[in-house]
Amino acid sequence: MKSFEDPTTPPWHVSSFSSGQGNCVEVAEGHNVLVRDTKHRQHGLLSFTTQEWTHLLNTLQR
Repeated sequence: MKSFEDPTTPPWHVSSFSSGQGNCVEVAEGHNVLVRDTKHRQHGLLSFTTQEWTHLLNTLQR
């Protein structure tokens, strides 16, 4: 996990799956999909390949 902003990271946006009540997950989509908690950005992020991310979303939608 990284704990710093990488200038090559695509722009972050709030996930459409967030509730909008302050419990947000931010996503940056590019070569890899990066995910972080908006309340705890200093704790780093998770990185998924696009294939892993697609599989995760498909699994959660079941």
